[in-house]
Amino acid sequence: MNFKIGMRIPPLIGAEGIEKTAAWAAGAGLDILDVPQLTAEVKAACDAAGLGIGSVDAVGIGRLLSRDEASRAAAAGNLLWQMDGIAELGGKVLFACLLPEDFTLSRKEGFEIWKDVFPDIVLHAEKTGLFIAIEGWPGPAPHYPTLGCTPEMWSAMLEAIPSKHFGLTYDPSHLVRLGIDYLRALTEFGDRIVHCHGKDTEILHDELYECGVLPATFGARYGFSEGSWRYTIPGHGEVDWSKVAVRLDRLGYQGAISIELEDHRFCGSLEAERQGIVKAAEHLSTYFK
Repeated sequence: MNFKIGMRIPPLIGAEGIEKTAAWAAGAGLDILDVPQLTAEVKAACDAAGLGIGSVDAVGIGRLLSRDEASRAAAAGNLLWQMDGIAELGGKVLFACLLPEDFTLSRKEGFEIWKDVFPDIVLHAEKTGLFIAIEGWPGPAPHYPTLGCTPEMWSAMLEAIPSKHFGLTYDPSHLVRLGIDYLRALTEFGDRIVHCHGKDTEILHDELYECGVLPATFGARYGFSEGSWRYTIPGHGEVDWSKVAVRLDRLGYQGAISIELEDHRFCGSLEAERQGIVKAAEHLSTYFK
């Protein structure tokens, strides 16, 4: 196996500017960068460092799920414009979290809006050669309104839009915290995985006893947590990355494994973020290189 390993850019590493960020990432042995936007400057910095572009964030996606038709139309037009610019610079993966602007919008209602709006977006992805990879983060408590965060919703969405240009970001950390079998999900939906995040989740059993699966009443004890679980770097949680690697290889996955650094032990300083990325990459390289 020889998968590409990269990262979503953490805030303090990113604050150094794209040229320094890309140079550091290449020096740390990474192959790709996920970027918040793809501009000529970003492309040039990555090219100079010998890095590929992993995913590019879709901006303003929440308005696509607005109850207001005019707002949806404006958001769709803006997204098509973004997609044209990304494609012109050689980007291939559009990363989208389908979190509505109104967090009280139920997933069922949001799904009906999505079915009306998204087919034209995917048609444009086909024309421009882009692949949309939706993120499985369920969104903030207490509503958890994000579309596409469970196999139930994936089945309905992929049936509604069977195009291969609409797919998933496989992030087992979200599945673990939701109690979903992350390996079964990989097997069942593997042919629609466009991108993959290298992030893990530790189940905190004492906190699980105290709070159950509900968010902690008086606040979580750790960052990147709601109480009974916390996000971690790969290798510090429940995910068996050796099994993930074997299944992705069997599926013929061609994308990258991109580290998403959300671990309270590796945040707060530039050095901590760099350490977290290096440790995560070392663990992933054991199985993906």
